[in-house]
Amino acid sequence: MDEFELLVDLHKGANRQGPGGDAETEKAIGLAGINRDVPLKIADIGCGTGASTLILARVLAAKITAIDFLPEFIDVLTARAQSDGVEDKITPLCASMEELPFEDEEFDVIWSEGAIYNIGFGKGVADWKRYLKPGGLLVASEITWLTNSRPSELQNHWNNEYPEIDTASAKIKVLEENGYTPIGYFVLPEHCWLDNYYEPVRTSFNAFLSRHGDSEEALSIVEAERHEIELYEKYKAYYSYGVYIARKSNA
Repeated sequence: MDEFELLVDLHKGANRQGPGGDAETEKAIGLAGINRDVPLKIADIGCGTGASTLILARVLAAKITAIDFLPEFIDVLTARAQSDGVEDKITPLCASMEELPFEDEEFDVIWSEGAIYNIGFGKGVADWKRYLKPGGLLVASEITWLTNSRPSELQNHWNNEYPEIDTASAKIKVLEENGYTPIGYFVLPEHCWLDNYYEPVRTSFNAFLSRHGDSEEALSIVEAERHEIELYEKYKAYYSYGVYIARKSNA
């Protein structure tokens, strides 16, 4: 396996492929003012194995198109939807978030938890806007600085990993410049990182390494994941994911 395939193998068995939580997904639904009884059309872009998709399907009357470019993740999502009895509300779609096969103004809501970084926040909010109806909602979580300055070790790490990391005020400005009205924002709490994401990944390391014969490539991936976890545990006061909720302008 190459590095990418190894990363997929490490993460496909997890409930979440990034920080988040069921309660936080429901909080975003509430802040967005989404009517739970209206049959809305929602696109969940970068759905992974379906943690957010399944919450949306359970609590809303919506029809959800769940998009991820990894067929391995889509397969897990499909099985989980069937197990939860919500498969009739979810249409799984294996596609790139940069080449979405949708019509203009097709969706009432675009949802994206922990995934928009793959295309970049600025490009994502700009490109996806066309698929929203006038007045439609964008809900996206994005890694965000919580302070105006931070230690150089942390700054250098994230500048290398994701140069678009920035403060909430800068992200909100991007939304405004792209024709959205921001209507809500909150920060994911610590348990969304440690309990819901990092700890399940950490407990899977031994089995992952065993599956791949303690290969140099697998060991390198585990070391990188451990380093990221250690950085968060050391510097969690300086960054998190922010959940951004914005409405597309009617103009």
